[in-house]
Amino acid sequence: MIAIDLSGKVALVSGVGDNISFAWFIAKALQAAGAKVVLACHPRVMGIVEGVLTRDADKESRLLPDGSEFKPVKVYPCDANYDTMADVPEEVRTNRRYAQFPEYSIKGTVDAVAAEFGGIDIMIHSMAFSSEIKNALIDTSRKAYHEAMGISSYSLISMVRAAAPHMANRPGGGSVVGLTYVAGERVVPHYGGGMGTCKAALQMDAKQLAWFVGDKNVRVNLISAGPYASRAARAINKDFDKLIQHAADHSPLRRPIEPEEVANGVLFLCSPLAAAVTGQILYVDCGYNIMGS
Repeated sequence: MIAIDLSGKVALVSGVGDNISFAWFIAKALQAAGAKVVLACHPRVMGIVEGVLTRDADKESRLLPDGSEFKPVKVYPCDANYDTMADVPEEVRTNRRYAQFPEYSIKGTVDAVAAEFGGIDIMIHSMAFSSEIKNALIDTSRKAYHEAMGISSYSLISMVRAAAPHMANRPGGGSVVGLTYVAGERVVPHYGGGMGTCKAALQMDAKQLAWFVGDKNVRVNLISAGPYASRAARAINKDFDKLIQHAADHSPLRRPIEPEEVANGVLFLCSPLAAAVTGQILYVDCGYNIMGS
């Protein structure tokens, strides 16, 4: 049996906002495999995440396969809108949800993690947002489109640029994994607000980034997950359960995905088993992507 052992690895996981997101399950899986897990969460959800990590009512969601509990070594605030604190406008700096944090830019967060933990081996990009997600693409405003692209796609470039010096030539190499969706390749009408285009950009960016950091022995890959009823997904479409059922009925495996399966795919891409895998999209969708409808 070949086990995945990430002992001694430092893993920075972005995008955890609750205990049912892909990012949450990925973070748990990384810790279960032995990694030190650091979370980077949006400043507005820091309180929510801290509550999920400590409340007795959420204890079951923190349990790992061996019976221990998920406990990140640290939680940092990070807003994917801002590459550095110089980019933060005054109205945001003085907002009560932000004012308590002296640093929450991408570069500042990545540098702080590397300084405190001696570098970064694994980085997970699980951030996406559109203020007009419920609007069809044709009805999406220019402002919302640009915002969605910056947060959902450009943030991967920003994170890799900031992390590359701290991930370069780590023992066993570094691994960056992001999350995408079939809407980056095919028309999914309900996936609005420009998000389909954002995923298409993310997929091309990941391939290019794989080249630009490959000489540092850092790999960049994506997981394309099937439909999953996260809180964010339910906000897109009130009938999301029907979409999940449609995908299940039309997938070769005839079932929906489980979030743990996405996390296991990430573990593979972060492990020595994927040492020669970079610039790729791993589909964890029960085969739905190969079908014509």
